[in-house]
Amino acid sequence: MLLPLAHGFLLALGLILPLGPQNTFVLSQGFSQPNLLRALPVVVTAACCDTLLILLAVAGVSAVVGAIEWLRLVLVCGGVAFLVAAGWLTWKSAPPSPQSGDERTPAPMGKQVAFALACSLGNPHAIVDTIGVIGTSGLAYQGARLAAFTSACIAVSWSWFFGLALAGRILSRLELARRLLNPASALVMWASAGYLALSLVK
Repeated sequence: MLLPLAHGFLLALGLILPLGPQNTFVLSQGFSQPNLLRALPVVVTAACCDTLLILLAVAGVSAVVGAIEWLRLVLVCGGVAFLVAAGWLTWKSAPPSPQSGDERTPAPMGKQVAFALACSLGNPHAIVDTIGVIGTSGLAYQGARLAAFTSACIAVSWSWFFGLALAGRILSRLELARRLLNPASALVMWASAGYLALSLVK
């Protein structure tokens, strides 16, 4: 049982570590909210979306998406458009307030959750590539071993997003980090859009 647990842990960690739109948004919420409790809606939304994608991957949905070329094309084009627009809005946004504690004005919870959903489920890279990797790897296991592999992947996801929010909260005390957060987030989104656009050429 240790092998599928270790496999799921290392695989999920390797997939979730790169700084993409989802990660940068969760980090920014820990950064800009007055306390960690205010960032919980985004953390839980992102973690739930990842849990859903992992469960779908294990169920084999990724194979269906990969086999239908027009569906993949729609997902990729939609993802590129979303990332370009989200990057522009982030670039134009004012830096997070230097105020601390409850003096910061949090974004409406509905807006936080909606953007977290868009970043999590509107990213074709996560749907096509990430789900495919986890789904393919899960084929090596059955029964309790598959459950252990899946549980490890999900546990990594939840732990990672809570850790990102905490890291954002710590970084919010740094003036330079406040000034660089939005431009860095926008550049990450545009780089992701470029990567997706290139995938259409390959």
